[in-house]
Amino acid sequence: MIIKLPKVLVIATSRKTRGGITSVVKAHETGVQWKKYHCMWIETHQDKSFVIKFIYFLQAFTKFVFIVHQYKLVHIHTSEPPSALRKIPFLFIAKLFKKKVIVHFHAFSPDTTINSRFRFLYQYLFEKADMVIVLSEYWKTELNQTFCLSNKIEVLYNPCSKPDYSKKYNQQKNILYAGTISARKGYSDLIKAFSSIAINYPEWNIIFAGNGEVEQGKQLAEDLKIDNQIIFLGWVNGEEKSKAFQQASIFCLPSYAEGFPMAVLDAWAYGLPVVTTSVGGLSDVLRNKKNALVFEPGNIHQLACSMQLLIEDEQLRNQVSDASKQLAETTFSPKIVCKQLDGLYSRLIV
Repeated sequence: MIIKLPKVLVIATSRKTRGGITSVVKAHETGVQWKKYHCMWIETHQDKSFVIKFIYFLQAFTKFVFIVHQYKLVHIHTSEPPSALRKIPFLFIAKLFKKKVIVHFHAFSPDTTINSRFRFLYQYLFEKADMVIVLSEYWKTELNQTFCLSNKIEVLYNPCSKPDYSKKYNQQKNILYAGTISARKGYSDLIKAFSSIAINYPEWNIIFAGNGEVEQGKQLAEDLKIDNQIIFLGWVNGEEKSKAFQQASIFCLPSYAEGFPMAVLDAWAYGLPVVTTSVGGLSDVLRNKKNALVFEPGNIHQLACSMQLLIEDEQLRNQVSDASKQLAETTFSPKIVCKQLDGLYSRLIV
């Protein structure tokens, strides 16, 4: 006799959307729990014009209304206020049908979400949910201080993506930055810090892989007279992404605020030594000069010193690289994270 387990409906942005939530759900798709609970991903948002976004949302919501009765659990992924607002109708209908609901919170800053004027959106989502998943102990503390959710909150780390070695590339003297090129992620700090040491390392380059303030970045590099050592690739995916990570010797993300950055997880998956800030969920695991080189957000001098240390000290570079691989294969292994998610599902619906 075959026992059919209850099914799970996953509500998240489009699989074609650039960003962390898409990467996380794609990683979840590889886990045993995805087939075990017959998970279905309803895609609610695309990076298009307002009209196309609205039509896409309506199609997703209509599909949800017609099939939600077949499912036992609804797993809602959300982040910043526009995302939270889109997810409220899904939560309302799910509770109307008496479904169990998980709200999976991916935001990068309390100031733009739970401590902002949009706090009421999150209060509704979290109070109605049967379980709230956050990305780290840091975020668990933040939510409990604001909403007193007590035992309703569970920590589930984002998993590393599986590195793509279908085509091999040789490592070069590149320092890689991957992600949206924005002030929040500190791209200008990286350019300024490198400008103070670049003359000593003419064979080293900074590689930016991402979209955003590309022209501003190019202008800053030109003003600082290091534009010959700063390369902007634009947004990369697939083989081009793999090439950028394989050719890098160091990874740097000088962020001011993060949930749990997928770019750092990608760097760990490729075994790169990481220079970054201890913000958001990273504060749970970063150990300076052990598994990363850590500096204060906005401290350009510290950033320059950290890069210089890794450039010059190959032994340290290799030690931190080994620690990166260890993190990718243990705490942030997709297999381990998906097994933990399986346990959370089973607690609610079996």
